[in-house]
Amino acid sequence: MSDSKQPRNGGQILVEALLRNAVDTLYCVPGESYLPVLDALCDAPAIRTIVTRHEGAASNMADAYGKLTGRPGICFVTRGPGATHASNGVHTAMQDSTPMILFVGQIESGFKGREAFQEVDYAQMFGGLAKWATEIDSIERIPEIVSKAFSIALSGRPGPVVIGLPEEVLFGSAMVADVPAVQVAQGAPDPASLPRLRQLLAAAKRPLVIVGGTGWDVEATQALQRFVEANNLPVAASFRRQDLLDNRDPHYVGQLGLGSSPKLLERVKNADLLLVIGSRLSETVSQAYALIESPLPQQTLVHVHPDPEELNRVYLAELPILSALRTFAAAAEQLEPVESLAWQDWTAAARADYLEHSTPPKPHPQLAGVDMGAVMAHLDKVLPDNAVISNGAGNYTVWVHRFYRYRQPATELAPTNGAMGYGLPAAIAAKLHAPERTVVCFAGDGCFMMYPQELATAMQFNAPIVVIVVNNGMLGTIRMHQEREYPGRLSATALINPDFIAFAKSFGAHAELVERTEDFAGAFERAQQAGVAALIELRVDPKQITPQARLD
Repeated sequence: MSDSKQPRNGGQILVEALLRNAVDTLYCVPGESYLPVLDALCDAPAIRTIVTRHEGAASNMADAYGKLTGRPGICFVTRGPGATHASNGVHTAMQDSTPMILFVGQIESGFKGREAFQEVDYAQMFGGLAKWATEIDSIERIPEIVSKAFSIALSGRPGPVVIGLPEEVLFGSAMVADVPAVQVAQGAPDPASLPRLRQLLAAAKRPLVIVGGTGWDVEATQALQRFVEANNLPVAASFRRQDLLDNRDPHYVGQLGLGSSPKLLERVKNADLLLVIGSRLSETVSQAYALIESPLPQQTLVHVHPDPEELNRVYLAELPILSALRTFAAAAEQLEPVESLAWQDWTAAARADYLEHSTPPKPHPQLAGVDMGAVMAHLDKVLPDNAVISNGAGNYTVWVHRFYRYRQPATELAPTNGAMGYGLPAAIAAKLHAPERTVVCFAGDGCFMMYPQELATAMQFNAPIVVIVVNNGMLGTIRMHQEREYPGRLSATALINPDFIAFAKSFGAHAELVERTEDFAGAFERAQQAGVAALIELRVDPKQITPQARLD
């Protein structure tokens, strides 16, 4: 497609706007409300259209694409029920700061306010879930609104945008000029902030770097690594951002979130300087705002963030630095290194604590079934450095985040908002984006059943992922909380599951059941060699609720 001197319908104009912004993939469940877009895609072979079996899965795939590429993941769903289903991924993208654009079909504008078929006010519905929610009110404004959507999704703190597409806008025709791709400006640190940062570092005795957020690329993570090496700084990852620094690096000291090392939490409390780069220090990272107090932390806080609305919103920083993360990392590595003898032992001790905490213990002799610690140790040993690990929510994730050591950026796909079901759609998106990479999805038996039908998507689009279903026959996280609050009173957490092996095979996938730890390595090797999507069901002891806690 190109600039046209002939009238085009709204679908054609919209697809051209996507092409001009380098969109190569979109995820959707088709609907009659955006038929002109589907038709225009026939003439846009540069855009790969992935049809999912549920709108929630489509929006989660778009989120995963955004995490992997730094570009907005594109999702199309139909009006009403399609939009409500897709809201799951919008919430994930918002809390995870992932660039994403959700396009939703809409009723004809003249019918609004009458509760027409599948009518929803998207600005009202998504107003608190997205960075921006709007509707295109005329066909002539399609290029303008799409350009603004890309700009908002990528600027400052990245996030999701929702655009309603009224029927008359898509089906109508007009001569409309196309516009070039959006160029997004990148913020840079104030010139006075970097000397001040060095001054605060030089005065510290127990500094700690906390990294998180989005907007990183390979060059930025490499610059970060050189900065921390030059200054011998210990680095902790915020919740589910463990892939920002090679976990084998001697400066990496663990993650702050669910299942964090108690020694690391104590170290955060005792730090005299926190250099927080990209993280919002959310409830999970800050341990309910107790580890790092709001509004005035006990530690000296340097907070680097790309969004001016985030700085000083929850925490008053001694030094707030407004900057894109890649720009800050490039500037920080140019700083003259600070003498680090004052914290040499501090960094070494933090690393030793991490190695101890991230080494799986021997399985408890009274526990039956597969030992998850051994599973993670095997995967940590055999997976290539660029393997992608995805997961949703549940206690099974504590083993993944504690015992697997991430090595490269864009290898951890995990929702910081704790969305169940995320892992399988995310894994499919990852494999379709980078078919040469190994992609492993972890899911609990409850988590997997949120979007199990997406095995059909994996088979249809040839995404040979490996799905590991950790089956303990219950919703383990809620059961854990129940046992703490109401011991012995079981309510609403027991599960009766299908035959996962037969279920997976019904799609044509490879599937195996593993009931003994020693059988996992062979099953995983066969799954990798299957050439199609594969599922491994692990039967684990329900009493082993986390690596350190048992129900009994």
